[in-house]
Amino acid sequence: MSHETYAACIETCNACAAACNHCAASCLAEQDVKMMAKCIALDIDCAAVCQLASAAMARGSDHAVAICRLCAEICKACGDECARHEAQHCKDCAEACHRCAEACLAMVH
Repeated sequence: MSHETYAACIETCNACAAACNHCAASCLAEQDVKMMAKCIALDIDCAAVCQLASAAMARGSDHAVAICRLCAEICKACGDECARHEAQHCKDCAEACHRCAEACLAMVH
């Protein structure tokens, strides 16, 4: 498949990676960083897998579907964790993650 087929999902993955990177950096500036440890760890994993998924789709990789399936799983976990926190950056990240999980699941089905 050409990268145009994946254009919307690529864009959603890139937006999610940016939201996760912003969230992780913002969490590190919070008063109680220890309370944000799981959120930060998931943000880092999620940003990395979103970037990998975006690149795999752009290349038309034979593994794009498998990577996007994993991406959806990690995005859901990250979004669920971020949704537990009150900070606006976490709420924004949760939305981006859940949107990305939906886009990746739609792409693999």
